[in-house]
Amino acid sequence: MAATRTAHTVWNGDLMSGSGNTTLDSSGLGTYDVTWKARTEAANGKTSPEELIAAAHSACFSMAFSHALAQAGHAPEEVNTKADVTFVPGTGITGSHLTMSAKIPGISEEEFQKIAAEAKVGCPVSGALASIDITLDATLQS
Repeated sequence: MAATRTAHTVWNGDLMSGSGNTTLDSSGLGTYDVTWKARTEAANGKTSPEELIAAAHSACFSMAFSHALAQAGHAPEEVNTKADVTFVPGTGITGSHLTMSAKIPGISEEEFQKIAAEAKVGCPVSGALASIDITLDATLQS
């Protein structure tokens, strides 16, 4: 079943001194302030497109990895994924680095790394980000 999710942004002013608000419409979870400074300097309580992409990528990868584990007969106790999305002014988004650690009883390091690598490629957000470099550091916790 296809699903469409919606968010919208209202922007006021020019790029450098203006500001906006991004609202998560589908979930109703909130409205978040966005500015150019939050994109290129300290966030100072505001978000950026890259932070929102990082949230989507970390969530998607965790879900894809958990699904792949289940298909291989493993049940994770916990999967913790961080995504660092890099933005270079004048160039754009250049990469997403996933750092994942997971606690999974009964899995070998080799199988863990294989499933993690497959999930990195198979995650739908990774597919949407195919034009940038996506890297992964995966750590199996004991």
